[in-house]
Order: sequence, then structure tokens, then C-alpha cells
Amino acid sequence: MTTTAQIPLTISEPEKRSRPRGGLSRTLVSYSFLAPWLIGFLGLTLGPTLASLYLSFTNFDLLQDPQFIGTANYQRIVTNDVKFWHSMQVTFAYVVMAVPLKLAFALGLAMVLNRGIAGLPLYRALFYLPSLLGASVAIAVLWRQLFAKDGLVNVALALFGIDGPSWISDPNYSLYTLVLLSIWQFGSPMIIFLAGLRQIPSDVYEAADIDGANKVQQFVKITLPLLTPVIFFNGIVQTIDAFKAFTPAFIISEGTGGPIDSTLFYTLYLYQEGFAYFRMGYASALAWILLIIIACFTAFSFLTSRYWVHYND
Repeated sequence: MTTTAQIPLTISEPEKRSRPRGGLSRTLVSYSFLAPWLIGFLGLTLGPTLASLYLSFTNFDLLQDPQFIGTANYQRIVTNDVKFWHSMQVTFAYVVMAVPLKLAFALGLAMVLNRGIAGLPLYRALFYLPSLLGASVAIAVLWRQLFAKDGLVNVALALFGIDGPSWISDPNYSLYTLVLLSIWQFGSPMIIFLAGLRQIPSDVYEAADIDGANKVQQFVKITLPLLTPVIFFNGIVQTIDAFKAFTPAFIISEGTGGPIDSTLFYTLYLYQEGFAYFRMGYASALAWILLIIIACFTAFSFLTSRYWVHYND
């Protein structure tokens, strides 16, 4: 007669400890690791963003409680603020000049580096360095000294008998010095362009050589179409950065946007309204208009990308 072992109805303590924790416990552990980011997002990003949206409908000077005034700030911006339209004009001129020139220079240099020259890692690091330093206060101060009347640029021009102007004090040239500073920060898009060029198969160029295509035809018919996703990404990132440019204009013009408001970027005008004149509600409205402009540009770029950006499919 055979006997069967009885199945224990209780679980021993070691087995209990070896079993995984419940779903709620795992969720709490996960959120505990996410807590630093969540606190930062809610307290430093989402919270101030919503607060600025409310303040944009108020009259707030940092000293008294905000007074709700409806859409008065936005109406004043659109109908009765000459400086707003002038700062928009200066900013759009800066974006239109700086972004294409910066991307073109970065792409040209990336193609040179893509030929496999010796010491490529060193050149990559050196060329990327301006992107790390270009937006700093120290570089803006250095740029102001370089383009002053007695700066190094005019000293170099004097060697050829050219009497250069005071670049940063002349409204005809001051904006171009900031555009040149933006182009000098070509390192970041150059690295991305170089990575994109490395992804283009070499046999495509070999086939084009066999068919008799010259270098210009290869660039137009092969390199540019296959590089359009990278151009699209760099274009959006650099345009957003150009709209948000602040430090160079603030340092070079000493916070005035001069001469004659020729370097009055939109962000600099927003800073003046909020922190120089303490019209924080009005500055919040200006900030939301900038957000809407950037969002519209980004949406337009994505909508039109289907017509000129070529992916693998």
C-alpha cells in the first residue's frame, strides 16, 4: 500500500522571503528612484510654467500682489508696443542669417573631417570646444574686446591699411558681430553632421564614380538627400537656440540692446521688462508669445518635412 506525501498548506518563512514583492511595492520603489526628476520637473519646470501663464494675465511688479487684468498685456503687445515689433525684427534677422550660415559652415567642415585625416579625434575636440564656451559670459566679453574700435580685429585690418569701424558701437555692424559669434559655435552641429556622413555607404559614391558623376553632382544627388534627416534635426535645434539667444547680446550691448536697439533681441527685451522695469506680468506674456512662435515653427517644420526629408524607407 502506497502513501502519498501531503502538500503543505502553509509557506515557510524562507520561501516567503524568496518570493517577489507585490506590484504596489515595486511601483513605490520605482517612483522613489524617479522622485528627484519628478520633483525637479514639477517644481522647476511645470510649476513655474503654469505660474507664468497665470501671471501673463495680471499686472505684477514683484512688490504687490498680482492684479488680474485679463488679456490687457497681450493687447498692448500687439497694438501698442513698438519695441516688441522691433525686437521681433532683430531676432528674426539674426535667426535667418545665423542658422543657415552656421549649418553650412558646420557641414563643410564635417565633410573635410570625414575624409579620414590624421588626428581626427583631436580636431573633433578642438572644433567642438567653441560650442561649449560660446554662450558663456567670458566669451561674450572677449568678443566685445575683439570688435571694439581698438580691438584685435581692427589691429589686424590696420596691417593692410584698412581703418575698421567700431563694430559693436555701429548699428550697421553690431548685429553681424553676434551672427559671427553664433557661427563660431559650429561644433555641436558639426559633430552631428559628421556622424550622419559616416552612415552613408561608400559603395553609393563608388557607383556614382562609375557612372561619371563629379563631386558636385555627388554632393547634390547623394550627400544632401541622404543627410536630410540630420539637416532637419540640426535645423530645428539651432533655430530654437537662436530664438533663445540672450547672453551675447546682453554682454556686448551691456544690457541695453544698443546701439539704437540694433542688438535688442527678443529675450533681451523680455529681460528688460521683467527685471529692469519690474513688469513681470508683461514679461510673462512676452515669454508665452515666444513659446508660441517656437512651437509654430517646430510644427511647421514637422509638417513640411515629409516633402524634403528622406528616410531609409
